[in-house]
Amino acid sequence: MTVLILTSEEDVTADMVVVHLNASGVPVVRLDPADLTGGVALSGEYVHGAFRGHLWASGRLVGMEGLRSVWVRRPGVPASRVPEPSDWLSEESSQALYGMLRGTDARWMNHPDASHRARHKPWQLRLAQRCGLPVPATLITTFPQAAREFAARFPDLVVKPVSGAHPQEPPRAVPTSRVAPDTDFTAVAFGPTLLQRRVAKRADVRLTAVGERLLAARKVTPPDADPDEVDVRFASAATPWTPVEVPPRVAEGVRDYLRQAELAYGAFDFAEDADGTWWFLECNQSGQFGFVEVETGQPIARTIAEWLAGQEPEAGTACGGGTSGALYR
Repeated sequence: MTVLILTSEEDVTADMVVVHLNASGVPVVRLDPADLTGGVALSGEYVHGAFRGHLWASGRLVGMEGLRSVWVRRPGVPASRVPEPSDWLSEESSQALYGMLRGTDARWMNHPDASHRARHKPWQLRLAQRCGLPVPATLITTFPQAAREFAARFPDLVVKPVSGAHPQEPPRAVPTSRVAPDTDFTAVAFGPTLLQRRVAKRADVRLTAVGERLLAARKVTPPDADPDEVDVRFASAATPWTPVEVPPRVAEGVRDYLRQAELAYGAFDFAEDADGTWWFLECNQSGQFGFVEVETGQPIARTIAEWLAGQEPEAGTACGGGTSGALYR
């Protein structure tokens, strides 16, 4: 049985997982849908009530009925590297590839439908609330007056994009920024704006969830840190990421979140306040984990490889794991 990885050629994070799969003797096929219809080819036959599908990439032919799992890591837009790309060809290629793969018995990390839904930050916030994860007071609005009233109730705010990275090529990360006290919010009328109460954090937490297994890391905020540096991705502090135990209530909420979202993988970001409360900020369904593994030594890549291979990980919850019972088809 083969593991199929859909991602770009330059994905070093995926390389880390492939190393473990190769070491375990698990067959792996890796391709980027962007290479359809050049370096990647496909075929599917629906005859006599049965389906037979094949993929060809890097000189290898693999039958879709022999796929153990599909890891949708960071694939390119289907058929975007052809000499004359078009939206029509990309849509046709996407329908063909993902439509065929949906018809297999492989399990997904993560299923395209669940992954698409999970990208929506407003949906994430509501799901986190329902799962018992603390969420900072948040407003998404195009009404300037609503923003002013929200700021009056919560004077210390940050602003962040609703959708994430700016859709330029290559994508540009848009940092979370602190809102100035004298902001009048008139510009809110020109586009949806996400305002959120700033958590006076003593640490950032990245919790990587693979099936039922949770691996968390903590990055302490120095006492003399600039309070305007609210986005850990752009902060100047050089404190390291270190492994941390996951509080039981957080572990329960995260697992509930994954079940309801139908995700096999999620990179959760939390802000830890002075009382030790972990405030949910977001869950990236395809978030990076390499930087955490390098700094902490946590076996994230190995855990993902085990899940893709169908192996049961060791039990545990914190710097360790848990047993994945769901297939996330």
